[in-house]
Amino acid sequence: MTEEINKLFDEAILLEVNVAHLYDLFRWNFPEDASFWARLSIEERNHAALLEAGRDNFKPLDSFPDDLLAGSIKDLLKVNRGICDLMAHYDKIPPSKEEALNVALTIEKSAGELHFQEFMAKKGGDCLDQIFQKLNMDDKDHAKRILAYMRANDINVRQEITCDSSQRVCQ
Repeated sequence: MTEEINKLFDEAILLEVNVAHLYDLFRWNFPEDASFWARLSIEERNHAALLEAGRDNFKPLDSFPDDLLAGSIKDLLKVNRGICDLMAHYDKIPPSKEEALNVALTIEKSAGELHFQEFMAKKGGDCLDQIFQKLNMDDKDHAKRILAYMRANDINVRQEITCDSSQRVCQ
């Protein structure tokens, strides 16, 4: 496996773990929505585990689905830094429910998360693609579910929230 592919795997896995940590933070801040956030967090961890299994078991055999990983390490690094920055900020000043949901919606539309969802939703593909899609069938389209939750709870959908940070790993 090339160094570039290793980095893509590491950053893609880190993205899923960081998003899970952020959703856990939202779960603790909004106990009335705890089951919603907990499910999303679990699903993000499942995405990370799926990528780890692919890296460990399929990529050495050159059989990992090439289009499952986002193509740009730069995009993954940017999203991971932004999530870490948000978590550091929210540790000091918790978000409103509206902000938390809008942040989650923005993240789910980010490069790495969107790429993962597009792969899982595509039709056709080879046998291995279909195995990954079946393993992930209950964890689909977080952006749509977040948006539906916002509409059902009359929460305003705002424009994307972005941030940058020099941090890389969220605690």
